[in-house]
Amino acid sequence: MTVRPDNRLADGPMAPVQCNRCAATVLVRKSSWHQTSVQWDATATARCEERHDARQLAGEGGLFLTCSALGDSVADAVVRGTLHTVDDA
Repeated sequence: MTVRPDNRLADGPMAPVQCNRCAATVLVRKSSWHQTSVQWDATATARCEERHDARQLAGEGGLFLTCSALGDSVADAVVRGTLHTVDDA
């Protein structure tokens, strides 16, 4: 069986975006205005204030879906032109 290479990032690599609230830096790829992929590392996870608050409320095993401050920062980066969406390329 042949393994097909994963080429999803070929047309738009991930780029660093820093949260305007807590300065956590994550890697982001915008496929479209409505679709965002985010990679968190240990440093960003520890720095994120909303993740910290969610952990305090739900414990370590609690579900964390999104950080609204980071979402706003990603939108700001797109508007400023420092982060591009793949469908606009």
